[in-house]
Amino acid sequence: MTVADFLAWPGDGSGRKFQLVDGELRAMSPSSAIHGSIQTDLGYTLRRHMIEQSRNCRVVTEPGIVTRVRANINLRVPDLGVSCTSPSPSEQALPDPVVLIEILSPSNVSDTWENVWSYTTIPSVREIVVVHSARIFAELLRRDAEGNWPAEPEEVGPEGTLRLDSIDFACPLRAAYAQTHLA
Repeated sequence: MTVADFLAWPGDGSGRKFQLVDGELRAMSPSSAIHGSIQTDLGYTLRRHMIEQSRNCRVVTEPGIVTRVRANINLRVPDLGVSCTSPSPSEQALPDPVVLIEILSPSNVSDTWENVWSYTTIPSVREIVVVHSARIFAELLRRDAEGNWPAEPEEVGPEGTLRLDSIDFACPLRAAYAQTHLA
């Protein structure tokens, strides 16, 4: 299946969400309550930052992301995406994402990291965050000034600060877990 076919596809009638991985449909498991709470808290914190800083960037939940490599057969769906490109009424995928965030559940480790590696092919992406849902912990990948990705992610622990330089954002990582039992 191509991205164009996927975007025109009405779904399978089950209400399940899918992403397109190398031309194949991949069903996405429903989020756990903790996963959803982290997504909501982090999305809200990012959006509030954009408003307070008068930044023309938007935070989108579960945006469609077209990768650079094999772009015609891949449309991935992270938990959150940030783009500073003006929205278009006809857009079906988030253009020029600068930050992509995945929430890692114990049941989706390999799919999540497969998505992360595909996001590194997108020229506009500056930072990718993997936020763990089983503990207060995040892994941050940030491009350097030459456009290279690090060999290993930066680790942010429970008392650490999540910093996203591309959008001048910083918050205690614990804020992403405010509605969970982990906080």
